[in-house]
Amino acid sequence: MCGIAGLMLGADAAPPDAGTLAALAAALAHRGPDGAGESLAGRTALVHTRLAIIDLVTGDQPLHAGAVALIANGEIYNYKALRAAMPRVVFGTASDCEPPLHLWQRDGVAFTAALRGMYAIALHDRAARQLVLARDPFGIKPLYIAHTEAGLAFASEPRALLAAGFARRAVHAPARDELLQLQFTTGAATIFPGIQRVLPGETLVCAEGRVLERHRLAALPEGGPEAIDEESALARLDAALEESVALHQQSDVPYGMFLSGGIDSTAILAMMARLASSRVLAFTAGFDAEGAADERADAAAAAAAAGARHEAIAITEAMVWRHLPAIVATMDDPAADYAIIPTWFLARHARQAVKLVLSGEGGDEMFAGYGRYRSAMRPWWRGGRVMRGRGIFDGLDVLRDPSPAWRDGIAAAEAAAQTPGRTRLMTAQAADCADWLAHDLLLKLDRCLMAHGIEGRTPFLDRGMAAAAFRLPDAMKVRGGRGKWLLRQWLARHFPAARPFAPKQGFDVPVGTWIARQGASLGPLVAAEPGVAEIADPSRVAALFRSAGGKREGKAAWTLLFYALWHRAHILGLAPEGDVFEALSAARE
Repeated sequence: MCGIAGLMLGADAAPPDAGTLAALAAALAHRGPDGAGESLAGRTALVHTRLAIIDLVTGDQPLHAGAVALIANGEIYNYKALRAAMPRVVFGTASDCEPPLHLWQRDGVAFTAALRGMYAIALHDRAARQLVLARDPFGIKPLYIAHTEAGLAFASEPRALLAAGFARRAVHAPARDELLQLQFTTGAATIFPGIQRVLPGETLVCAEGRVLERHRLAALPEGGPEAIDEESALARLDAALEESVALHQQSDVPYGMFLSGGIDSTAILAMMARLASSRVLAFTAGFDAEGAADERADAAAAAAAAGARHEAIAITEAMVWRHLPAIVATMDDPAADYAIIPTWFLARHARQAVKLVLSGEGGDEMFAGYGRYRSAMRPWWRGGRVMRGRGIFDGLDVLRDPSPAWRDGIAAAEAAAQTPGRTRLMTAQAADCADWLAHDLLLKLDRCLMAHGIEGRTPFLDRGMAAAAFRLPDAMKVRGGRGKWLLRQWLARHFPAARPFAPKQGFDVPVGTWIARQGASLGPLVAAEPGVAEIADPSRVAALFRSAGGKREGKAAWTLLFYALWHRAHILGLAPEGDVFEALSAARE
């Protein structure tokens, strides 16, 4: 896990200057506290900041082979098998990121087809005069590009492109409208004009500072439900989960896991305990707030049954108000998911003991855990509903000019997911994997963990797991009004202490309650923030915050609070100093 950045300038441009490269590296220093390196050849430069996880001694980057230099952010989990499959190659390091370098020399643009892992890769082939950028199929690791008159720049985070002057601090209105209504943004365009995402699974071939080719590697297998019986499906799931967790545990540094008490993370815990030669270290967060759902007790019971060492942290209202400006500032590509709060605090705590954690992201998407999937399975005349058919601010009369186009990106993802043979359920899962997963859940995990120099790994988001889960018959995913049916069956058989069919209270962040408590003072501050004042009526914002105890009102108030703090940090360029009230008051001065 690292930070990568660089640029390829056109033939008429001057070579990259040291100040620009230094600005890119400085902006990504939090992603790579263990070292830095760069490669400069002609008008192409690569910049790397390293978080050392595998090959602590010889794994510094850039890596070189002949005329090719490579930098990477991520982990290639099948690197040992890839090395064994290239017996004639003389490897210069023990790094998991060296095999892609030699695969490029052998396979060209198809080099990512053999990779199993999470990655954002940049390589410069001096002989071919090409810069190649590649991102893993699920989009676990981020990568962004910016086109300028001089050429092309790229980085792990938009903040680096902004800091180096490759894009301006402004708001792309369509992306802002998506953010407000969905809490995340879709597709390649970001909220910053001129900055685009490299999409999950994309490989870009660039020359003379321009993108010449785009190739795409799919995360999910094609085709409809397969014919498989329950016992065979359970055996295959067991083998796939064991293999994936084993691969994701490869590390030369201490590691642990995030345990929520829910089905997904408990399955990861059970498999880690099966494979472990020592006690698993599990971290759980809960909220000290009256009436808040809290899974710490369930997590502690599961950890005890697995023989794991368990550490739980309590998050208070005072802690959230104190640190929220810094938490939101980590989300330069904004996702207003309030789960950033526990994720940030968990990462801060876990970093005291480990540099790597496994987590359960992707379990709901692979095994159909969300309630919206059960609705999407039904036709409209049986009560079925389109996913995300209603925006957060619809009907609240808060935004001055709400755009009706906010759902266009989601609609495009749904249309693209409707490939031959897929059921309604599979289409819903695939649409979520295309945008919600990559641009909300995984973005949140990446930014909150990297803010503390800690790597996150997601065993459910793996080629083998996708092959084992995605094409299961719908009835093995959803049955009896419950999602994740096969995964629950697996837990019932292999880790019954999880009580997988017992009612779960869920995990919720009590931000609505907290905002309502502070609404009289917080509402006017948010309404006066320049980014909010531009889009919303101040009196309606104030009224919204006073009524934030309601579910819809609380979610909308949180989204505006997030946007106010995000705008302050990434558009106004102000440091996240002080608590929420101090930060927003300073923005008014």
